[in-house]
Amino acid sequence: MRRFAADEIAEAAEILKQDGCIAAATDTVFGVCAQISEAGQNRLYEVKDRPRSKRFPVMCADEAQLKQIAETTPMAEAVIRAFMPGPLTVILKKKDRLPSFVSGGGDTLAIRLAATPQLKELIEATGSPLFMTSANRSGMPECRSAEEIETACPKLDGILEGNVYYNRASTIADLTGESPVILREGPITMEQMEQVLRRKTDD
Repeated sequence: MRRFAADEIAEAAEILKQDGCIAAATDTVFGVCAQISEAGQNRLYEVKDRPRSKRFPVMCADEAQLKQIAETTPMAEAVIRAFMPGPLTVILKKKDRLPSFVSGGGDTLAIRLAATPQLKELIEATGSPLFMTSANRSGMPECRSAEEIETACPKLDGILEGNVYYNRASTIADLTGESPVILREGPITMEQMEQVLRRKTDD
């Protein structure tokens, strides 16, 4: 398994363009990723040994890319602009034109924005948002080092070296309704979101 240095992003992106899978650091935990294609998705299921019933989150380079694949509301945009990029995963309704395999046949997507320059550059070099999920074998603890990733996911095509900051999974918030619903507690709290939305209402 090849390890790519932090400045070898173009080389790592070539693996993704060929529907391979690599591990990379996010701001929260190490993740494994593939470009958004059916072949890339299938490879990621194989690497993770993950049940096909479980969908993959999507990592976008920025808000503009997010809006190409998902629908937003004024409430959702207020939350996104206040906390993203950052340790937050948002659930949004997918665009109708998006192929059904991306969302596993459902009508929503779990989306993050790249919170590190390295990850944003990787997405841009690949030319596609990425399927991205925690670096571990499905159902096992998250890996915290390249060595652990090599052991847990031996079918990976490579590891892009980098550093994580939180060492804690992101908050997951469903933004498809009139107000946020926290599905998983993390660094961003409901109280923080409510403060942002109160300020928006006051404005």
